Amino acid sequence: MTLITGGAYSGKTQFAIRNLSIRESEILDGAECLPEQLNSCRAMKNFHLFVKRYGTENGAELAEKIHAQNPEMIIITNEIGSGIIPMERSDRRWREETGRACCVIAAYSKIVIRICCGIPTVIKGELPC
Repeated sequence: MTLITGGAYSGKTQFAIRNLSIRESEILDGAECLPEQLNSCRAMKNFHLFVKRYGTENGAELAEKIHAQNPEMIIITNEIGSGIIPMERSDRRWREETGRACCVIAAYSKIVIRICCGIPTVIKGELPC
């Protein structure tokens, strides 16, 4: 697996397309894709929204299932754990479970990258040449 994280609109998807030999058409959108589609996709953007739809009960379990189905997948997600704590309990739960899911994915990932202003910082592993 590969995990790419960072703030909203920081250039995560564009980085993946330019540097990880992937086409935009190969990237599912977590805001609308179905769990069955994850078996054969190369990448998913908006993973945090996928967790909101399917993983608020147990984000770590969701991440384990994704890894078991597609261990080479590229996961692109917004960082949502910083800033003001949400007032709504459901939003706090979503934020917590997204963090748990991302921890599992990072543990399985060969490469973990944080993007800030379009600039990558490799947290784990090395970028492919």
